[in-house]
Amino acid sequence: MTQTTPDAVAQFEHRRTALESLQHFLHRFPTMVPILVLIVSVIGFGLIANNFLSPFNLSLILQQVAVVGTLAAAQSLVILTAGIDLSVGAVMVLSTVVMGKLAVDMGVPAPLAIIAGFLCGVATGWVNGTLVTRLRLPPFITTLGTWNIFIALVYNLSGRNTIRSQDIDANAPLLKLFGNNFQLGGFVITWGVLLMLAVFAVLYVALNMTAWGKRVYAVGDDAEAAALAGIRVNRILLSVYMVAGLICGLAAWSAIGRVGSVSPTSFAESNLESITAVVIGGISLFGGRGSIMGPLIGAIIVGVFNSGLRLMGVDVLWQLFATGWLIILAVAVDQWIRKISS
Repeated sequence: MTQTTPDAVAQFEHRRTALESLQHFLHRFPTMVPILVLIVSVIGFGLIANNFLSPFNLSLILQQVAVVGTLAAAQSLVILTAGIDLSVGAVMVLSTVVMGKLAVDMGVPAPLAIIAGFLCGVATGWVNGTLVTRLRLPPFITTLGTWNIFIALVYNLSGRNTIRSQDIDANAPLLKLFGNNFQLGGFVITWGVLLMLAVFAVLYVALNMTAWGKRVYAVGDDAEAAALAGIRVNRILLSVYMVAGLICGLAAWSAIGRVGSVSPTSFAESNLESITAVVIGGISLFGGRGSIMGPLIGAIIVGVFNSGLRLMGVDVLWQLFATGWLIILAVAVDQWIRKISS
């Protein structure tokens, strides 16, 4: 009778190829994909685009992505729960209109107007969250519908009129706080950039070091399993949409500082831009996986590509072309990483 030796057993063990090892590594550290893309793109454009690495241009990239990056933080929370929010841009613009109308047109003290803008964001988040949790509507359809509702409110409240920069300066200069800047070495940093970084830092702590954050990931990974484990899924989802609404309110304050006025037609593409940053940043559209810092890097990557191609004299058409391929590649990589069964 033959005996099975340890060597005979060992020959059946599967050895990972280099590609499989990379796949498992990226599964454990999904943020490494956007980090590597950012490093390669910065080096590449630094070599071929004049003045790309100048402090002025790098500062400009951060300033340009500050508002969309903040919105991407709100979008990330919803996508982590396996949902999507198509109304974040409309919520932000609605909050800017609320702040501007109260502070400039109605004479309400600027701090109170800003708080009202935040409450507006939270209220819209409550509406989205209630429709998703109570009526069991798909997040895509829900927020597509509320996007139209919130845009209609924007046009109604604003009368389709823009509140001019000089009127804000005269009546409520606090609204433009996040447009102010300071110099750090050769870099020009706006307070809006710092706000974006602060939002991501707070969310990183909340998602990684609190019970709430662990429950957000659990709900996104498998809502039914989370419910069986005792997690109140509807409460978590509602809180996520309300926090996302609050972040949209913060983005609204930053947006006023960025453009210097309150316009009902500003940031028309911000919904898609926020989703782009999240997808490129490595957060899975299927929920439950990805680091909150990824969308910050994703927003910067889009800014880097737009800036680099612009300095090279590439038409805006091809900038959009490049961004589109970035999105497709990011989703393809996510699908490849998700094939890991263990």
